[in-house]
Order: sequence, then C-alpha cells, then structure tokens
Amino acid sequence: MNRKPVQLSAFRRLLTPLSVLYGLVIRFRNLRYDHRAAASRRVDLPVISIGNITVGGTGKTPIVMETVRRLRELGRRPAILTRGYGAAAGETSDEVLEFSQALPNVPVVVDPDRVAGAETARVEFGADCLVLDDGFQHRRLRRDLDVVVIDALDPWGGGWVLPAGRLREPLGSLRRGHLFVISRTNQVEASRIEDIESILDERVPDAAVLHATVEPETVVYSDERVEDAGALAYHNVLPICGIGNPATFFGCVEQLAGRVCGGLVFRDHQHYGPRQVRKIVGVARHRGADLVVTTRKDWVKLAPVWSHHADKDAPELARLDVRLELRDAAGVFDDRLRRVLEKRV
Repeated sequence: MNRKPVQLSAFRRLLTPLSVLYGLVIRFRNLRYDHRAAASRRVDLPVISIGNITVGGTGKTPIVMETVRRLRELGRRPAILTRGYGAAAGETSDEVLEFSQALPNVPVVVDPDRVAGAETARVEFGADCLVLDDGFQHRRLRRDLDVVVIDALDPWGGGWVLPAGRLREPLGSLRRGHLFVISRTNQVEASRIEDIESILDERVPDAAVLHATVEPETVVYSDERVEDAGALAYHNVLPICGIGNPATFFGCVEQLAGRVCGGLVFRDHQHYGPRQVRKIVGVARHRGADLVVTTRKDWVKLAPVWSHHADKDAPELARLDVRLELRDAAGVFDDRLRRVLEKRV
C-alpha cells in the first residue's frame, strides 16, 4: 500500500540535483535583470502582466479575460500578448482559440518575442494597452503591473523548482509581484488561505492580495443550446479534459452531475484527433454516459473534430462554462489598473 509514495519520494530525490542547478540558473538570470545587465525593454503602451510561479493550471486564463473586460469598461483598447504555447505545428494554441472565442473583438497577438508582439499590437491593431499572458517569467518586456495568480489547491508546487517540483522559479521571486490573486479559494479550507496569505505577507508585505472563486455557470451543447449548469443533474456525465489542473474541473462536475461515469484526463494542451474521439466515445458507452462534458479550453479543439468523427449514436458533447468571481469589495484591482493607465498617458 505504501510503495507508490516511497517510489515518488525516491524519484524526487534523484531529480533534486537538477532542481538545484535549475534554481541557480534562474537566480542568475533574475540577478542580471535586477541589476540591468540584461536590460528589459519598455514599450510605448501600458503593460499588465498576468502570470504565475508554478507550472500547470492556476486559473490564470480567466484572470486575463477579466482584466481585458475591465480595461474595455474603462474605455481602453487592450490587446493580449501570448507566445501561443502548446500548439501543434501549423495550428493555433488552445489559449489563443479560447481568448478569441470569449473575446471576439480583442486582438490576440501570438509572438514568442513579446517586444515585437507589443509593436504589432500597437501598429497593426491600434491597441492602447497590453495584457501579457503568462508573463511573470518573461522579463524582457518591462511591465507596469505584475499580477501573480496563486492556485489555492497547490500554491507552491511542492516547494521545489522544476523538475523535482512544480515551481518555475524560487519563492524569492514573489517579491517582483505587485498584486496577488489567490484562485479557487472556494475549493479549500479557510486555513489553507490563511497559510498562503501568511507566506505572501512574509515575502511581499506591501503587495495587495485578492481572492477569486470559480463558479459553474452554463452548459453549452454542440447544437449551441445553452442551459444553466444545474442541467447536468439530469445526465450521466463523462467529464474529460486536458488541462494543467483537472481536479478543479472534475470537482465542479461531481457537484452538478446526476451521475459521474468516471473521467478521462489527457495531457495538458492535448491535440485532439480521430483517435482521441474514438477513445472518448468508447469509454462513454462502456460506462453508460449519455453526455460528455469538457472545458472551454478543450472544447475549442475537440468540438470541430467531434462533429466529423463521432458517430451519430455517440453521446452528445457539451462544455461547462465557469464564471470567475473576483472578491474585491474595495475595488483594488480597478484602482491598480487606473493608476497604471494614468501614469502612462
């Protein structure tokens, strides 16, 4: 019974020297930027970065979308800058597709060189401010506001940097953050939130800390029908996803579905093709599911393939859309955005 944890622990010990080396490299890189040996580039537009300190899903994408919506409400013309990570050759990444579907009138500029992407956003799309997706580690483009999203389910990635843990850089890097959003706070005990806040207060005492919850909102079917999320109570559901942190998605489905028929987890940024569709359909039939439910991130890649390769008797495909609720009664987030915009006028 105890064999698996022991094996995992031994495997982590083998990776520890690599983590130490990786951590030294990251510290050296950060020191060069901190002391301007490697100068970051400032562009002519306000830059708001949304990032995280761990690999995997932290709820960052909804924060990017919320930031864009708030900037538009303030009368600005934001563009999203992203490197398009996870795309197969010749294809568009799932985040880009998700942004484009949720924010159809907002330009999404894909360029690993974010400085060049910023110029594209300004010149070709007329953007007057920029939202840098997954930008905390991208220090070449100087930003005016660094928003760091901390996942309440796994805030510190096991305490080790890659590859022994899930930290992208040592916790000391948190000092670069200006505003922290603890995501999924409704899925953990209050004591967990207090522990996270304590560490943030110790390392970044002057930074603002906000909470965000993720709430299920609607079910969208392949024929474009939209129902309240409570409609899942009338279905036998097979949840499937290929995201960094599937636990939060499965938890939402389990609370809503009449019956959950297990689940399927694919790798993060999964490329869906006929083989994956056949596998999903086969598992759904075997387990008695009448509805396959996925995330918006997976939907943008899976739905087009499903319509061509799922047979007519296959269970219906739907997506569960969730709503981000930023707990910010004092208006801290909007105040920080306004300050950045006014400073760069």
